[in-house]
Formats: sequence, C-alpha cells, structure tokens
Amino acid sequence: MPHSSRPEKIRDPVDDGKACRRRALDILARREHSRLELERKLLQRSFVPEIVEEVLDRLQTDGLLDEGRFLDSFIRTRIGRGQGPARIQAELGQRGIDRSRVQAWLREAEFNWPSLAAGVREKRFGSDRPESFEERVRQAKFLEYRGFDSEQINAALELAGESD
Repeated sequence: MPHSSRPEKIRDPVDDGKACRRRALDILARREHSRLELERKLLQRSFVPEIVEEVLDRLQTDGLLDEGRFLDSFIRTRIGRGQGPARIQAELGQRGIDRSRVQAWLREAEFNWPSLAAGVREKRFGSDRPESFEERVRQAKFLEYRGFDSEQINAALELAGESD
C-alpha cells in the first residue's frame, strides 16, 4: 500500500466548535430537538464529545436549545397524529426526556384523551359501534397500540355510534 506523503490534517478545536455549532443550528432550523437527540446527531458526524457538550450547553444558555419548547412541539405533533399519552411518553423517553416532566406536561394540558381516542377509532373503523366481541377486542388493541389506556379505550368504544 502506498503511503501518502501529505501530512495528516490536525483539527483545530476552535474550528471544530464553530463547525459543531453551525451543524447544530442547521439541525435545529428544521425542527426542535431534545438535547439527547441533538447530541446523538452531532456525535454521528464525528464531533468530539467534549466539544459537543460545550456547544449544547451554550445553545441552552442562548435559548436556542429548549427542551420545554421541544416537549410542547413534540406532544402537539403526536396528538395531531392521533397518538395517546402512553405512546407519546415512550417516544419522549427514547429522546431523553424525563418521565416525570412528560407526565406533568400531560396533566397540565388537561387534554381530552377519550375524545381523541374516539376520533382515532372512528377514522379507522367508522362511526358504528363494534358489533361483536372480537371486533371490540380488535379495535381496543388498535387503540392500545396507539398509546391509549384502558379507560380511554373503553370511553372511545362507548362513544362509538353516539353521533348519529
């Protein structure tokens, strides 16, 4: 194997910090991210962990990386997609958001989860009530997969067919 006569480029930490911040801002320009998500993306791009930490700390200090804003945006988007609180909470956990913080947001929002579950059920299965036990179980499993709890599912199934 031929050996290159070019010297290996030495990376300048200041330049890396600027490049890391630029990349982070590019990522944040597309949508809000949790700190963990942004950290993973920057590390995948081969930035040094110490520089990534410094950049993330600075972005938080500057208000450009805000987990509260991310949490609000993420939850509203998922509600718009018809996802229930359990699924939302699980996805946020994967993104490094503390479970108690998510639960607090969900409580404060006072969102009508049974109504959302009913809307999701109706969009998928129509407005008629499930005729058989098997169909009721099938619809309940679908709603459970979407992240609704048994109370919300039962309410959605009871609401079925009432708008006629």
